[in-house]
Amino acid sequence: MFPPFPEEEAYAECEKIISLLEDGFMTLELVTKESESRQGNGIMIGSLVCRDEKGKRVVLKTVSGISRRLKLSPYIYDESSVYVEPIVSAEAINEALAENDKEIHDLTDKISFLKIQNKDVSSLVQKRLCLCDESLKKVHNLYSFYCINGRKKSLNEICGKKYAPTGIGDCCAPKLLNYAFSHNLTPVSMAEVFYGKNNETRENGKKYPPCDERCGILLPEMLGLKIIYQDSSIVVLEKPSGLLSVPGRTADKQDCVSSRLKKIYPTCIEQPAVHRLDMETSGVMVYALTKEAHRELSRQFEEGKVEKQYEAVLDGNMIKSGIAKHGVMTLFFRLDVDNRPHQIWDSEYGKKAITEWEFVRIERYKYKDEKSRPVSRVLFTPHTGRTHQLRLASADPHGFGIAIVGDTLYGKCKEGERLLLHARFLSFTHPVTKERLSFESKCPF
Repeated sequence: MFPPFPEEEAYAECEKIISLLEDGFMTLELVTKESESRQGNGIMIGSLVCRDEKGKRVVLKTVSGISRRLKLSPYIYDESSVYVEPIVSAEAINEALAENDKEIHDLTDKISFLKIQNKDVSSLVQKRLCLCDESLKKVHNLYSFYCINGRKKSLNEICGKKYAPTGIGDCCAPKLLNYAFSHNLTPVSMAEVFYGKNNETRENGKKYPPCDERCGILLPEMLGLKIIYQDSSIVVLEKPSGLLSVPGRTADKQDCVSSRLKKIYPTCIEQPAVHRLDMETSGVMVYALTKEAHRELSRQFEEGKVEKQYEAVLDGNMIKSGIAKHGVMTLFFRLDVDNRPHQIWDSEYGKKAITEWEFVRIERYKYKDEKSRPVSRVLFTPHTGRTHQLRLASADPHGFGIAIVGDTLYGKCKEGERLLLHARFLSFTHPVTKERLSFESKCPF
């Protein structure tokens, strides 16, 4: 995953740690026995530079895993640093594993013995697998993480029914952010550096982004947003369905991408949004961190120089309805002042909305216990940026006449169902470097 914070300041702190280790003024103290697979493989060193509530600089430092920790020589004074311990101690993990540990080892020995005799061991292998899964769940039950909004989330709450890999929560990034958020510290810079012998995937002294396998699950939940690119001028992110792009008018609608973004980047301008996605729509968005970037990106959107593509699932078979597999439609809509925020067809006073579409395939769709039905997957390329443009292109009789699945305004949406509309592609010119940037977001449905 892309580093969610600037790295330079924290990277310098990681280099200091490595220098202290090489000069013997710091050691990697062994806390618990390492697994044979981990021995000699090197370690990730992480640093998070923060500011406390009074603006004082605080540097958090840690290493990956639970078996080792940084130990500074008593002859070195380091008042501004905090050495962060694992979220769950090795002792607590070993205790959780202890109940099944002996039986698992006994089964392993028995399986090895029977294999030599060419006997069937499938039932024993399955039993061992179940015990291992049971032990892993016990370990996962120990993990909870402080998030940027001050709330604490359990690992089970974060992952839900998704698979949680071994070692999740033991990387540097979640340890550092968990400590920062639990102590009201504001992150400024974060970096992780590999320390150890070079191998096929890691080089000593080189910085690496948080891993996709584990941190890619945790960090979006801890930060409240999934950052896919950031620099000093812009942030590109993936908005989840159900979250507003900008604050609403009432107190209960203040949680949005903009407000969460300003928590992550406190120096961000007051209104960073340069475009919007409907609350129910998910996908890639760009926000500005500076007034100059905001001005330039807004100009690109207004002049139609930003390329966008969406993926949608329509509630019906568009081919049987006689709709072409590819085409461009021009529609005219305006706000229905008596039924906000609905838009209605108005060929005289409506604003022009131009939409290109490409049929992908017919699928079967079902929600919970309902019967499956045919739906149509479509790619939309809007050439204008009108309110509810794609929802209307789908649902209105002047368009396809087939609403997007889960559309609360122009179609049908069951409780808990989401709008199946996703912003999958965004391309624009960087407001400072003038480089053309393109970003893709995998469709979640």
